[in-house]
Amino acid sequence: MGSLLGALLGGIVSEVTSLIGSLGQQQTNGLSLLGTLLLPIIPFFLTNNPLPNGFPWGLLTDSATNPYVDYPRTGVTRTFDFTISRGFLAPDGYQRPVLLVNGAFPGPLIEANWGDKIIVNVHNNITGPEEPTSMHWHGFLQQGMPWEDGAPGVTQCPISPRKSLKYEFVASLYGTAWYHAHYSAQYSAGVQGPIIVHGPTKSKYDIDIGPIILSDWYHLAYFDIIKGILLPGGNPRVFSDNNLINGKMNFDCSTVAAGDNTPCTNNAGLSKFKLQTGKKHRLRLINSGADGVQRFSIDGHTMTVIAEDLTPVEPYNTPVVTLGVGQRTDVLVTANAGGPKSAFWMRSNLTSCTSARQPYALAAVYYDQADTSKAPTSNAWNVPDPGNCANSDLSISKPLYPMAVPDPAFTQTMVIDFFRNASNIALWRLGGVSARVDLSSPSLFDVNQGNLSFPIEQNVLNFGSNSSVRIVVNNKSPTAHPMHLHGHNFYVLHEGDGDWDGSIVRPSNPMRRDVQQVRGGGHLVIQFDANPGVWPFHCHIAWHAAGGFLSVFVVEPDKVQQMHIPDTIQQTCRDWSAWTAVNVVDQIDSGA
Repeated sequence: MGSLLGALLGGIVSEVTSLIGSLGQQQTNGLSLLGTLLLPIIPFFLTNNPLPNGFPWGLLTDSATNPYVDYPRTGVTRTFDFTISRGFLAPDGYQRPVLLVNGAFPGPLIEANWGDKIIVNVHNNITGPEEPTSMHWHGFLQQGMPWEDGAPGVTQCPISPRKSLKYEFVASLYGTAWYHAHYSAQYSAGVQGPIIVHGPTKSKYDIDIGPIILSDWYHLAYFDIIKGILLPGGNPRVFSDNNLINGKMNFDCSTVAAGDNTPCTNNAGLSKFKLQTGKKHRLRLINSGADGVQRFSIDGHTMTVIAEDLTPVEPYNTPVVTLGVGQRTDVLVTANAGGPKSAFWMRSNLTSCTSARQPYALAAVYYDQADTSKAPTSNAWNVPDPGNCANSDLSISKPLYPMAVPDPAFTQTMVIDFFRNASNIALWRLGGVSARVDLSSPSLFDVNQGNLSFPIEQNVLNFGSNSSVRIVVNNKSPTAHPMHLHGHNFYVLHEGDGDWDGSIVRPSNPMRRDVQQVRGGGHLVIQFDANPGVWPFHCHIAWHAAGGFLSVFVVEPDKVQQMHIPDTIQQTCRDWSAWTAVNVVDQIDSGA
């Protein structure tokens, strides 16, 4: 950011004489209220449901409670109904077909208290043409219930068109998470939304602003993007067309390619946020994009980081937060940078190592008495992009609840590399295999039945009864990757350029999270304590996962064999078998 950013944004900002968008909210975002001043104050609907001491979590705290063992059993169930369907929206003014959750992009908020049960009834109404789907609850551990994870070909069959699936799981961790479709790259078309689980916090604040969703945006349909990548001789580099904050940003329609007659409107409208002068606000940042690394900031305001993914951390200050795809960061911002009539730009920039035609997202932040029809005139922080696509230094992030990393019972080294196969198709390998799941036969079901033999293309690794597993990832590609492990909050032991030197950053209390960047040509070392199940480990760049960048970890298979998979989950495979008997599934990618 800095003077270069100011020059690049000049053309955009100079055209914003007011913040009254040319399109209505339903045209840009359907039934979503995110990014508008009409959004209700959080918490939206939660009742107190008190346990002893006036809070649902009782005496459990964020610094003295092991979050992977202890959590409250509130006895409260939060039920949501999601219908996935097609629609047409113009989040940035360029109208395109989208996939929506309850007619909204981003999808509706799931909100619960720590220890609540969450039920989501997902109805697949994707028609014209029909399309399967599934839903992943990103960051949830699914302890004792891996079938609720939502990964097709791994923990379930896809939800067939015109069928439904009831997901039922526990909010055993708290903080900011999100949900998204896990069928191919479907979530990049709009099937995604925020999750807030309220819990204890050592860092007090006055107002919860709620989710701030950062997402690169593509005008071409996801299926066409993947088809182009995976053609013989196809180009694996995908350029996003725009960058959005809570589903909004303007687009310069004069840049639309000749012959493209798609309706396009300049000044579609930007997201707006209201801060109360002198008050401390919690902002819940989510990178829900398909590819881009985001650098988030608010002009004139230093942010205090209090959580990363679902791990509360000792607070630290920063002007800029870097988020890889799938990562979340909770920050506190005090409205003390001006008087009550002040206004500032919120910015999220796709980094220099991300392929983007228009990488800069803007939103407007207003204090109490500011004129919300006028654009801010503030200047960006002068904090240059380091260019390595890495997260902040691991030494900065210290979990509030300390956990020393144990000696690993087993260590697995995995190499990331890019190659072209005999058909000249660009693919990714993790651990020497470019993966392809079997949508009709989830690997969890096989392990549950005692079958531990898998075709090599499913890239299944069996870690047996090992209680703690260390993974050393060596990235031989020049591209950075956000590495996500389902079902776990893993220890992040080290990351950096070249090969690992064997050292661990703060072994008495290393950072823990569910997504971590590995830089191009570098390494990442993580470790996880066993959570019995069958769990995907993959790059969260949608186009890379589609190209085979996936492995499946079998953890404590003896315990998995003792689990009872509910009939509702098994029914998805019976429905899938019936649907595929009369419909051809065009699985052009890994399927994950």
